[in-house]
Amino acid sequence: MNDPWYKQFWPWFLIFVPVITVVMGGVLMYLATATEDSLVIDDYYKEGKAINALLDKETKAKTLNITTELTVEGDRVAVKFHSGIPTDGAAIQIAFYHVTLEALDTTLLLTRDANGVYRGVAERKLEGKWRVTLSPLNDEWKIQNTLTLPLSQPVSFNP
Repeated sequence: MNDPWYKQFWPWFLIFVPVITVVMGGVLMYLATATEDSLVIDDYYKEGKAINALLDKETKAKTLNITTELTVEGDRVAVKFHSGIPTDGAAIQIAFYHVTLEALDTTLLLTRDANGVYRGVAERKLEGKWRVTLSPLNDEWKIQNTLTLPLSQPVSFNP
């Protein structure tokens, strides 16, 4: 066993372990500093107050006895009111919040057609799991549900 040290297995193995550790530490440090934590909330008290306001708006929707039917076909969205239809005929707003990717969040303005159905078109096809919020432009009431799209048939979308 008169081979020089650099031809042996163990010295290279012992050098490889700390080198790979330093490289992986650098990669993790880069990922920690270069990416954004969009799911972390900074002000929990403010969020708690917003949740209470949201619950009041959902209660208002129940009081108005709002019942709707939501249809999503690709990028086309339609909402048909069965009861509690807005009397002024103004547009309503529907927001699709992706459960993990904030960049995919979409808000649509739905306008009423001659048949009383509110319709709108999204920029992209809506697929996956979404938190969907329906409200009038004055934000008087609000309906929220979690849906997995695409839908094979219209779904009841009620408070």
